[in-house]
Amino acid sequence: MAVGPSLRQLHSHKAIHEGGLSGAESKTADVIAILKMEQPEKANEALEDLLDYWETRIIAHADSEEDGFYQEVVERNPEMQYKITQLIRDHDLLKILVADIRSMHQEEGFSIGILHRLQALIIVNEIHSRDEEKYLFEYE
Repeated sequence: MAVGPSLRQLHSHKAIHEGGLSGAESKTADVIAILKMEQPEKANEALEDLLDYWETRIIAHADSEEDGFYQEVVERNPEMQYKITQLIRDHDLLKILVADIRSMHQEEGFSIGILHRLQALIIVNEIHSRDEEKYLFEYE
């Protein structure tokens, strides 16, 4: 698959990461605030919006990286395969966390476990983006 220039340039790639994370943090804060107001129906809607955001914005970006950008990096520098494997695992963790949150919410409604996983999504994404920016753009 052809890779667009925004994935290949650090400043553009970093802007994608920062925008995605900022939106996820804001939407997570919204979910928590609505829960505190004891508005379960609105909280359910906010959670669904947040999970859709993770899937359509952050995970979709991750998929586009795997569909071409990561392959290009390894073709240019085969020694990067180990780092790429780690970055793909990060993507897998994000997908697992989103699926777990959906499943938990369907089975038991809101719980502290869901809130912990929402925070874990943000933390994994922060670490992933930092590592990706550090390792994949250092030789450009």
